[in-house]
Amino acid sequence: MTAIATDPPMLERRYARLGVVLIAPTILVFSLVIVYPLLAAIYLSLFSIYTPTLQGEFVGLDNYAKLLTQKAFWSSLGTTLIWTVGTLSLQILAGVGLALLLHQNIWFRSLARSLVLFPYFLSTVVAVLVWRWLFNDLYGALNHGLMQLGVIDMPLDWLGSMPNAMIGVILVGAWKYFPFVVIAVLARLQTIPEHLYEAARIDGAGPVSRFFDVTLPQLRSVLTVIILLRAIWDFKEFDLLYLLTGGGPVTSTQTLSLLVYQEAFGLNRMGQAAAYSVGMMLVMLVFMILYIRRTGRES
Repeated sequence: MTAIATDPPMLERRYARLGVVLIAPTILVFSLVIVYPLLAAIYLSLFSIYTPTLQGEFVGLDNYAKLLTQKAFWSSLGTTLIWTVGTLSLQILAGVGLALLLHQNIWFRSLARSLVLFPYFLSTVVAVLVWRWLFNDLYGALNHGLMQLGVIDMPLDWLGSMPNAMIGVILVGAWKYFPFVVIAVLARLQTIPEHLYEAARIDGAGPVSRFFDVTLPQLRSVLTVIILLRAIWDFKEFDLLYLLTGGGPVTSTQTLSLLVYQEAFGLNRMGQAAAYSVGMMLVMLVFMILYIRRTGRES
């Protein structure tokens, strides 16, 4: 009996069965919240469906043909790319800069590290309400401050005209999500060996040279992952944009996420909305593949 119990092939089979049992709940949840909605979206995209009744007829690839020829999709894709690149660039610049500052031995470092997380943990609804008040063209604090400084002569309509609306949503998006960059970069800064900086100082390198020759190369791997992750998350952003401008003025800040919502619940074309969402997923797939390949090389 002892020999049978300790037989390597039998132990491997027992461990394999145990592994299946342990991972089964995760696979079940993954299937329910990811695989099933994905397959359902692809299935719906093949039909012309009226949203209130979810009834319609099979149209095959007609929805995708319309997607490729409709100006709304390409316009929203361009807006999405502008939003993603704009807010991501500011997140990286602000996040890296503040992480470098908080890595220094300053007296308020512990308090500052706690406060910098505030925007990231703040509810999106609350953050948008505050920013809408700041952007208000009649009594907003932003216009009042700029007029007091003499930067502008009259109040600006930040969320009701272009390009102010796009600038506004990019600023709010960068403010809301740059703490993620700070956390990740600060964690990497604390693991950089100090002897690299000592060697650079001995060679006569100043602060700028040390940043480009030592710090930036050490941050390259983590910055690549941060950029890919934040690009995926920003590309599919919905709630902040919907609450801040709703895609307006007209459709000037309408991203693909807002277009899908408008098609499904504004125009009641669920099938076309599903086709838009699949097209959006295919664009995001590029970022996902890059992220998976990058993390695979790191491993």
